[in-house]
Amino acid sequence: QVQFVESGGGLVQPGGSLRLSCAHSGGILSILTMGWYRQAPGRQRELVATITTGGSTHYTDSVKGRFTISRDNTKNMMYRQMNSLKAEDTAVYYCQLSPIASNYEWGQGTQVTVSS
Repeated sequence: QVQFVESGGGLVQPGGSLRLSCAHSGGILSILTMGWYRQAPGRQRELVATITTGGSTHYTDSVKGRFTISRDNTKNMMYRQMNSLKAEDTAVYYCQLSPIASNYEWGQGTQVTVSS
């Protein structure tokens, strides 16, 4: 069964940093493009970054230059380093395939709150 487990969120002041981790169940996931998504209160879930199995990355404009996505296929892990955090980055962050695999359940996500 495919699983995604996100961790690393927390409360951070504006301008601070956090590193999120995503543990997945491996297998075919290790050869597919994965993504970090986020859902802010009252908003739809959005894709903010993707990474191919070879390490090519893409970022939405709102996080470009501040967030860095990486993965370690040997450990079935994906990471996201978030720097220069802003209040508008407050959201629950999820990992999944990109494009989304509708037959794979979402993980519980990890809450990131940026506030002074």
